[in-house]
Amino acid sequence: MTELLIALLSSVIWIYLLAARGGFWRAHQRDDALPTIGATEAHWPSIVAVIPARNEAAIIGGSIGSLLRQNYRGSFAIIVVDDHSTDGTATAALNAAVAAGASDRVIVLAAPRLPDGWTGKLWAMHRGVGYAQALLEPPEYLLLIDADIHCADETLTELVRRAVRDGLLLTSLMAKLRCQSFAERALIPAFIFFFGMLYPFAWVNRTDRTTAAAAGGCMLVHRRSLQVAGGLEAIRGELIDDCALARLLKRHGPIWLGLTERARSVRAYASVAEIRRMVARCAYAQLQFSPWRLAGTIAAMSATYLAPPALALFGSGAAQLLGALIWGLMALSLQPTLRLYAVSPCWGLALPAIAATYVMFALDSAYQHMRGRGGEWKGRVHGESSSREASRP
Repeated sequence: MTELLIALLSSVIWIYLLAARGGFWRAHQRDDALPTIGATEAHWPSIVAVIPARNEAAIIGGSIGSLLRQNYRGSFAIIVVDDHSTDGTATAALNAAVAAGASDRVIVLAAPRLPDGWTGKLWAMHRGVGYAQALLEPPEYLLLIDADIHCADETLTELVRRAVRDGLLLTSLMAKLRCQSFAERALIPAFIFFFGMLYPFAWVNRTDRTTAAAAGGCMLVHRRSLQVAGGLEAIRGELIDDCALARLLKRHGPIWLGLTERARSVRAYASVAEIRRMVARCAYAQLQFSPWRLAGTIAAMSATYLAPPALALFGSGAAQLLGALIWGLMALSLQPTLRLYAVSPCWGLALPAIAATYVMFALDSAYQHMRGRGGEWKGRVHGESSSREASRP
């Protein structure tokens, strides 16, 4: 009887996920369709890109190069904010600008000392945004983009077309993550799948829904709207800064989030341990640092992803049949994301094991927080000021 009740609970959960959660599993919110503004008719607003960079010397040159190759017809400049790097990031950024013959379009700033109450990335972004707003002619839009993102030549043009057409305050692309190593093939598509489950893109893109999310790797923001909403100061302590920015701006107008082939991350995750560190940095913050939310998440993930294969392999009767059916539906639901990342469809059958791995990452995130290492990124721990960071061995 208990087996059957668990099977029925899992069935109800998956009926909801597949039929009533914004079709997140279909991965159909994409930037493929071109907006209806013609290239000769559009108003091309001025834009400044802000790139916060901490120890990114190895990859920032490619990012700057891809931005300088944009076919955008309006005014476009780039601000790199060197966030206390120790590897020559600022020099690499300047060298990339010189190599592209565009030194006049790239400004490299040093982030001031990190004050209490700010996360490092947001403080660096705040420095760049403040510089842009102080210009004699401030830009109409800000492109907040990470140092590991490479953009196709038309990316900025299409972002602006969509933003102008729909009056968007925030237009965000979920950059296609690198998916080459075994760890990446196993875990990255599921990462996108779980993000979409948590924040259905179709709901994010509807004005009658409060769901708000963004992908911090590539965000086009209407500058004046950001200022009216309170600026980055309003979210200064947030670890998950992109979703916090989305929530802030959606209170004032429409936002949009979609998958893309135009923007790609070149950041490599060669091992499961590297992906664990990436996820553990923010997972417990997503749960608002609550052990009760963590326990609830573990229970929900177990009923959703672990119970069906357990019933299929070890159950009996109707419970076993339902478990096998749900496991098959689970595998099919991952297929659109697997196709996007061009990896084997067989990974769909491994989704329960992958989900269990992400549960372990969440537990590790909570453990790191309890030992005072929460939110660690490139030597900086969440909540540390730069003075404390500098004194730490």
